[in-house]
Amino acid sequence: MATAANSPAGASATARHVRMAPMKTRRVVDLIRGLPANEALNVLRFSPQAATEPVYKVLASAIANAEHNDGLRADNLWVATAYVDEGPTMKRFRPRAQGRAFRIRKRTSHITIVVESREPKPASAGSSSNAKSKGRTR
Repeated sequence: MATAANSPAGASATARHVRMAPMKTRRVVDLIRGLPANEALNVLRFSPQAATEPVYKVLASAIANAEHNDGLRADNLWVATAYVDEGPTMKRFRPRAQGRAFRIRKRTSHITIVVESREPKPASAGSSSNAKSKGRTR
């Protein structure tokens, strides 16, 4: 059980019953998870997917909640948790040949984004260990 003393400061926002398929929305949410909040807004602003609009609104709402309710600065906010759950599915029928009917499933999503306040890490100039090769040659 997490208490207020040991959990980092943060805020959340949720959009329920969004008329967008969860798999399509998860593609967009995966782009912003773990990014600074301002950078995540810029990524969403220039992404071509249709699901960026509702995700952008939820992220902007989470940032506004953190600023207004918790008094946090938007510059120190990071996307701590972002996930998409499946909402209720609307069932419709499409008429087909010879009197048949095919089922159309109109899926909905529940989008949840949690932002937390973190201090910006100082950039270390000398560490580029990821760029070193592992000793393999072709």
